[in-house]
Parts: sequence; C-alpha cells; structure tokens
Amino acid sequence: MAAVLGGGAILAACGTGGQDGTAAADTAPAKLSVADSYIPLPPAGGMGAGYLTVRNDGGPDQLVKVSSPAAGSVTIHRSTASTMEQVSSLDVPAHGALQLARGGTHLMIMDWQKAPALGDELELDLTFAKSGTISVKVPVKELTYRPGQS
Repeated sequence: MAAVLGGGAILAACGTGGQDGTAAADTAPAKLSVADSYIPLPPAGGMGAGYLTVRNDGGPDQLVKVSSPAAGSVTIHRSTASTMEQVSSLDVPAHGALQLARGGTHLMIMDWQKAPALGDELELDLTFAKSGTISVKVPVKELTYRPGQS
C-alpha cells in the first residue's frame, strides 16, 4: 500500500545555483512521498519493526524523528553485521530515496497502546528537518510479508 501524504506549498527554485555556488538541487525544497510501508505482525506484547520507503523528488532532507499516537516509543535503528544501533537521524538524498528495510535501517515500535492485529493500521508521524511532519497509516502484515511479492 503506497501512502502519499504531505502539506504546505512547494516553492519553485529559480536559477541554476545559489549565491555560494551550491547546485539548485541542494537548495530546492524536498518533495517527499512514502511508499511500501508495513509492519510485520509483532509477537503479543512485543516490540515491532516498521519498514517504508521515503521518495524524494526535490532537494535533500533528513528524517529526524518518528512518533505514533498509538505507541509509547518509535526509534530509528541501523542494523550492522553483528549489532543494531539507534541513530538520531537519516539522510533523505535529493532526487533519491531513503529505504527502511529488513536487515538495514528500520523503525522499532514499542509500548503499543493496543496489541496490533493483521490488517490494523498504525499512524506514524515522520518528522523531517526541512519538510516538517508527514503522517502515514502503516498496515500490519503477516510476518513473512515482503512488498512487491504476492
């Protein structure tokens, strides 16, 4: 399920670069959308993981916070070969994508207000350094779910 939510006006950048010589893509506003979001069904009362892709058709931005009215805590993590570490932010490249996926960067969702069930949707509020907050509804899927596979 692809969710695309955002607000506010987007201003067009004029010219080919800033006064300091930066490229227009570096100063243009980000144009963000969210796709392929899902949460694999977590164990009863346990923490869950969240995955999604933030697409950006504009200038660079940074994911700096994630929260949810239905969870006590949502944190951003990066998996390495042997550990999982919490990070404070993730870059969203200009004209690129930030992918939160199994085995890499992901969200950890803790202290659910209500135990999630298949088909539920959890609201996640993604806060970006430049673009503000985008709210998305993320579906709870089977543990084995992978986007793009039947």
